[in-house]
Amino acid sequence: MARRSRMFTTTQAARYLGVHPNTIRRWEAQGILPCYRLGTRGDRRFLREEVDRFLGKARSDNGHNDTRGET
Repeated sequence: MARRSRMFTTTQAARYLGVHPNTIRRWEAQGILPCYRLGTRGDRRFLREEVDRFLGKARSDNGHNDTRGET
């Protein structure tokens, strides 16, 4: 059986990446971090796989081993 993808809220994605939720919103608005909009309010949801891919790219682009905690 295939494992279901985990989706993060904006707050969960921010905690996972160690940044402020407004940073997540800005990255989404700039097209840096893709998201899905749900419901009539347009709540953001981020696939964990895409957040991990973003984190890996950020690490390789910056030459750092870990970007968590950086803003």
